[in-house]
Amino acid sequence: MSERHNYDWAALKDELKAKLPELGIDKLGFASAEPFTTLKGILERHRELGRESGFEESDLEKRTRPELSHEDPKSILSIAVAYPSKMTNPPRSEPGAYRGMLSRSSWGEDYHKVLRDRLAKLEAWLQERIPEARIVSMVDTGALVDRAVAERAGIGWTGKNCAVITPEYGSWVYLGELITNLPFPSDTPVTEQCGDCTLCIDACPTGALVGPGQLHAGSCVSFLTQTKESVSDEMKKKIGNRLYGCDTCQIVCPHNKGKHWDHHAELTPDPNIAKPLLKPLLSLSNRQFKERFGASAAAWRGKKPIQRNAVIALGNFKDRSAVPDLTRILLKDERPVLRETSAWALGRIGGSDAELALREALECERESDVLAAIRRAIVHLEKQENSAEALN
Repeated sequence: MSERHNYDWAALKDELKAKLPELGIDKLGFASAEPFTTLKGILERHRELGRESGFEESDLEKRTRPELSHEDPKSILSIAVAYPSKMTNPPRSEPGAYRGMLSRSSWGEDYHKVLRDRLAKLEAWLQERIPEARIVSMVDTGALVDRAVAERAGIGWTGKNCAVITPEYGSWVYLGELITNLPFPSDTPVTEQCGDCTLCIDACPTGALVGPGQLHAGSCVSFLTQTKESVSDEMKKKIGNRLYGCDTCQIVCPHNKGKHWDHHAELTPDPNIAKPLLKPLLSLSNRQFKERFGASAAAWRGKKPIQRNAVIALGNFKDRSAVPDLTRILLKDERPVLRETSAWALGRIGGSDAELALREALECERESDVLAAIRRAIVHLEKQENSAEALN
């Protein structure tokens, strides 16, 4: 940047913070653009232990060195946008009309789009005042670790559930950042306030929180709901009726108690999308899926994981009215993962129709994994029948 410009960076920073409501940003923090040296060691250890999800940037240098994303980084601006934790008049889940759940982070419009809009407004504001500003913005899929940037910038602290917890909004916030060549003074990091509380660790359905701030991503229900592969029978039970994501570790957090933010219209959920009926999901075409869920962050993996999770939910609900739909999938669906999951669900639901479908599938199925699931389901039903006979 040209030396002839002598900006009052602290004053500009205060002016920008005063403009946040107009920009649709709830909190803004400023951090240095120094390398995240401590974080690199943590990420290396995380990788050695096999705890990565596979969705993150694979290059640890890029994740910890801002200069690899910007040619002249002087500071990083971290933004937080609060989102709702409650739904107005949520539809009830009832026998024969059971419903699944999308996590709060996928309610309303895709947060990637919303945050890109907010960052674009922030960029425009900076560019208007300082034309020589050079800016690189990132949302979730960028190279840097959003949580590390937010923590350094004073947005909040990283809780034991690995979420950034803000004093004002709890952890119900989306994060994004921009790297710039503007040398703004840094904010002071927020002091960690979890104390001795371990509610999130204790409540994790699968024990994926293996320690304070330590997540085994491969065991996390949120990760499992987004995979396109089969999940173990044990994990199917843990998924419950979750179609995308998991909020358990945030719901139990005391810092989130009573906190709900509905002032961003784009993030307000449609109850019938955020908590949809399960059976209709099984027959959605690609076009219908995009029309219904395409605007949501839950759509990024396509319809297959959502449909697989709907099958799991119907199995966990033991919904007998779903047996015809699950039988159709087991016998006719081209996707082995869906057939395998339907076999499991029919085994959970039980009854003569479910058993008949499983035995018919046993005669025509050729995929080894699906055959194994069918056999396990039949054995499960036989054990149930024997137990019932022993009680009579």
